[in-house]
Amino acid sequence: MKKHAACILLMLLAVVMNATTSSGQIKTDSETWSIAIHGGAGGDAANWDAKKKELRLVGMRKALSKGKEMLSSGASALDVVEAVITILEDDASFNAGKGSVLNQAGKAELDASIMNGANLACGAVAGVTVVKNPIQVARSVMEETPHVLLVSQGAEEFAKKSGAVQVDPSYFLSSVLRTRDNPVDGNRTTAREDKHYGTVGCVVRDQHGNLAAGTSTGGTSKKLAGRVGDSPLVGAGTYADNRFAAVSGTGIGEEYIRNAAAYDVIAQMRYASTSLEDAVDEMINNRLPDQSGGLIAVDRDGKIVMQHNTPSMSCGSASSDGLFEVRLDAFPARESVDKPQ
Repeated sequence: MKKHAACILLMLLAVVMNATTSSGQIKTDSETWSIAIHGGAGGDAANWDAKKKELRLVGMRKALSKGKEMLSSGASALDVVEAVITILEDDASFNAGKGSVLNQAGKAELDASIMNGANLACGAVAGVTVVKNPIQVARSVMEETPHVLLVSQGAEEFAKKSGAVQVDPSYFLSSVLRTRDNPVDGNRTTAREDKHYGTVGCVVRDQHGNLAAGTSTGGTSKKLAGRVGDSPLVGAGTYADNRFAAVSGTGIGEEYIRNAAAYDVIAQMRYASTSLEDAVDEMINNRLPDQSGGLIAVDRDGKIVMQHNTPSMSCGSASSDGLFEVRLDAFPARESVDKPQ
């Protein structure tokens, strides 16, 4: 009898050990996954010309397709966030990476952050001018240093040592689309007639139940040199916690910083047992000023919520249940995406 009980105990122990990853996270043994992306919130997409609309849609489809492919294959949330945002950074249709807007000195200064919901690890860079893909360097900061945020020259020196691709600053001036929307006039830039915020972001729930979030941007057009917004500030523009949700924001960075927007969504869920949908709704409609921007988020169960208080928000979502959609048009005041039954 004792021998039989011992065998059962050993079998149970083996099951538990097999279900635990090296990081101590319990696997869910589920094929469920969800992903949401954004490419900026602001002016009404109805005012954009056909070429701009199509370039945005093509760019988001490409990025979302990559995320879907990786998640379907069992990739980690963190790897997916980095890969998806890298694609968006390489697309001049968005205000991140190659398509970044210029500051008052006529230069592009880029920011990015990434966060792992499994252990709250995070990394960020701000004010970089020669880094092709800031999101990749943000992850290196998280994994290769004891720090969270590196800025300017120090961030660029670290990026070089870590093997990140470096580019000449002229790389950020080469896009016909970007220079048309934001032409250079001497050492200054002119404001866009149809103001929008093209920051990119991604939130993911992978098959293992882990969450991750990332955000990347060129900041605001005609910003003061050295200005840093919410995108590289964990808690303002990005946050992820496996127990609750992953969040990424796009909009007027100063407002997201003042309201600790991304973390506040998590805090509402943590301390008031608020649903993700209600927490995002509270932030967008009651705490952030009107016309501030938007948020995308996914909770631990894979529920996606996307909301904004601007006329439009470029965004997309996909899930293991067959959802795949990218949009430019204005969403209703409150919209969530439930997995199809």
